[in-house]
Amino acid sequence: MCKRFDGNIRIGRAVVKAALVAVFAAGAITQANGQETFKVGVVTFLSGQAAESFGIPAANSAKVMTEAFNKGAAPRPYDKIGFGGMKIVLTMVDEAGGATKQVQELRNLYQRENVDVVVGFVGSGDCLAVAPVAEELKRPLVLFDCGTPRIFEDASYKYVFRTASHATMDNVALTRYLKARKIKADSISMINQDYAWGQDSRADFLSAMEQLYPGSKVNGDLLPKFGAGQYGTEISALSRQPSNILYSSLWGGDLQAFILQGAPRGLFKSSQLVLSAADHVLPSLGEKMPNGVIFGARGSYGVLAQKSALNDWFWKTYQDAHGPAAVVQASYRMAQAVLGLKAAVEKAMAKNGGKKPAADEIAEALRGSEWDSPGGTIRMALGNGHQAIQNISIGRTRYDPAKKMVVADDIQVFRAECVNPPANMKSLDWIKAGFPGAKCD
Repeated sequence: MCKRFDGNIRIGRAVVKAALVAVFAAGAITQANGQETFKVGVVTFLSGQAAESFGIPAANSAKVMTEAFNKGAAPRPYDKIGFGGMKIVLTMVDEAGGATKQVQELRNLYQRENVDVVVGFVGSGDCLAVAPVAEELKRPLVLFDCGTPRIFEDASYKYVFRTASHATMDNVALTRYLKARKIKADSISMINQDYAWGQDSRADFLSAMEQLYPGSKVNGDLLPKFGAGQYGTEISALSRQPSNILYSSLWGGDLQAFILQGAPRGLFKSSQLVLSAADHVLPSLGEKMPNGVIFGARGSYGVLAQKSALNDWFWKTYQDAHGPAAVVQASYRMAQAVLGLKAAVEKAMAKNGGKKPAADEIAEALRGSEWDSPGGTIRMALGNGHQAIQNISIGRTRYDPAKKMVVADDIQVFRAECVNPPANMKSLDWIKAGFPGAKCD
């Protein structure tokens, strides 16, 4: 059921402090005083193997951004208090439990908690399950993450949006990075989770490699289940027949486990490890992360982010609240979602005379919109204006003993139009056709 968390949540050794509830209490006070509020449901992993490296950073980001908005402390053009003067009230929900549970949680948020908008969902399977429900209820849903391109390539929505690029960008950028550096790729091995995200990532990477490295041989193609945790059998299989490239879209606890189990067995010395979404595990792995791994962060995020005044503000604001650890992709993706929502709500209010906007007005304002975020410009350019595109950075890992953290070297930024399909093509069709219309510097 929906929860306002008023205590600590234990996730292995991680503890989510009671500070998460501070903004909820502030929102409740404004309601008691009769001031109009804007209620946002936030759904992300607060427990389970995806929580520590992904879900909690996203939750922390929602809290940090909301507190800044409610104080009017965000930089221009986001400096208006709350959403157009309305204080923001958050309701946090744990994404753990599977797609069926999340469908019910979404209904609860809209129908029982009466939230105005839901921002959430990390898992691709969860996104695919909840999107039709939001559409049925005619309530705005902002997907801040998940990777599968299928959300808007296989369906059309009025009330559902994704404010971050899908996984096709990640894999096209990786293959372009390999090609630009003339990295040998006569043979490829792959290990990906056996669900929508892993299957789609695998298909995009393999198809992009076929375009840029025709004739490459696939030695291994493994699809362990999501949350497997133990990879001894897979590591043995990959070690028996090493490839030039070892690609993976594993994430969260699965990725941490694979690296911690594979490195002592020398797996990453015999193959160039290529990871589509690895920045979020770098703080926890630290010096246990092998050097020279080619990795992405699903955008220009974290240690791969480009310098800007907005990015500097975001890092400082986040670290002031949560300590010196690197700010990772989930935090960025949540931040750009709530920034885009704030811009859309205030745009709708400017059009309707300053009233709290209805669901249809919010949807219309968000469709086809564009805004600045700590990770760069976000444009709702695909899916009839419901799916974002953005720039992405790829780099190599290096542990810096002086900074006591993993940093990125040899960073290359790919513009959104180079690594995302045009509006009139499905992602896989675009890749297999040779990236028609791609605009690369």
